[in-house]
Amino acid sequence: MVFVLRLVLPEFVCLFLLAFTVSCMAAPASAGQEELEELKELRKIVSAQQKQIEALADAWEAGVAGESDNRTRLGGYGEMHYGDLDSGREMDFHRFVLFVSHKFSETVSFHSELELEHSVAGEGQPGEIELEQAYVQWDFTEGHHLKTGLFLVPAGLINETHEPETFYGVERNPVEKNIIPSTWWEGGVALNGEITAGWSYDLAVHSGLHLDTDNVSASKRTSIRSGRQKVGEANADSLAWTGRIRYTGVPGLLWGLSAQYQEDLSQDEAGGIALDRLDARLLETHLVWQSGSFSLSALYANWKLDKSADLLNPGAKKQTGWYVEPSWRINAQWGVFARYSSYDLTAGDSLTSNQQQQTDVGVNYWLHERVVFKLDFQRQSNDQGSEVDGFNLGVGYSF
Repeated sequence: MVFVLRLVLPEFVCLFLLAFTVSCMAAPASAGQEELEELKELRKIVSAQQKQIEALADAWEAGVAGESDNRTRLGGYGEMHYGDLDSGREMDFHRFVLFVSHKFSETVSFHSELELEHSVAGEGQPGEIELEQAYVQWDFTEGHHLKTGLFLVPAGLINETHEPETFYGVERNPVEKNIIPSTWWEGGVALNGEITAGWSYDLAVHSGLHLDTDNVSASKRTSIRSGRQKVGEANADSLAWTGRIRYTGVPGLLWGLSAQYQEDLSQDEAGGIALDRLDARLLETHLVWQSGSFSLSALYANWKLDKSADLLNPGAKKQTGWYVEPSWRINAQWGVFARYSSYDLTAGDSLTSNQQQQTDVGVNYWLHERVVFKLDFQRQSNDQGSEVDGFNLGVGYSF
């Protein structure tokens, strides 16, 4: 404000002097030649000063705009869901997320994502406040980048891109949720970049999963999703290695392959059951093909754990899942989809199957390209005979 006044006040004084000068020039011709020359010189000074004021004002405005638009940016997304299922009816503001990024220089930047889940967090409350991303990125050469900090693991289709308007269905698909398990973030170091035209890579070493082998529930002992430590005082005795390659060299095609290895999911804590180590390997591949308004997405993911995992939960040494999803974008506002999903968290047991199957069909309506309303119907079943059927409504946005 002080700076603006410094710009405006001199201009006001100059205009006042100019008006006074003009009135003096209109005085009787008896004014001396000397006074007329002084007035002409004063007009030149006023004109030069006005040009300086305008140049300073333009530079100041450009500087402020540059600082705001190019260095620090704010964004976010959110989604609210209503579910009417056999298991009950529920209204939930599922996620409220804020993004903050800052550009230190042309090659160094910071990126973060802070999330509030289920609206209310605290002791006895359903929600959590989570820091899902917070990393420094160094673009050390053209097309190649180094991340250090907390980042999303490069696996699957929705783990890194999960804003509500970017996928069909109110809830995220059950395969990526339970097998991969999205949303999944870790702390460490990652490299990514372009190998050649159409081919890209990701390599990361980071904190790993930690299975609670003392849990009284057999399914929880070997639950990959429950093993996420979320980088909160995470046990790092056993780190994990993740790699991914992607191909986008054909218009409308995306293909990816991810792999991860962790030496010990128990993090050297054997618990009440004697385990030498619980090594684990994840293999995941996905495909998206788009032709005009039609799109087809498919994904397969498979965890192989050491055979000792069966001591914790029979069949848990193999956990696998897949889905296929065709969709049709009718126009800029409307899109419809169908999805079939199947996954099994104890696929290593050939005697007892516990395969989960789910079929979803629904519609998305984009009020704006970044604001979407969703409706889907689901039919869920498993080999034990139980079903969870019903419908879901949702609204989501990002900015």
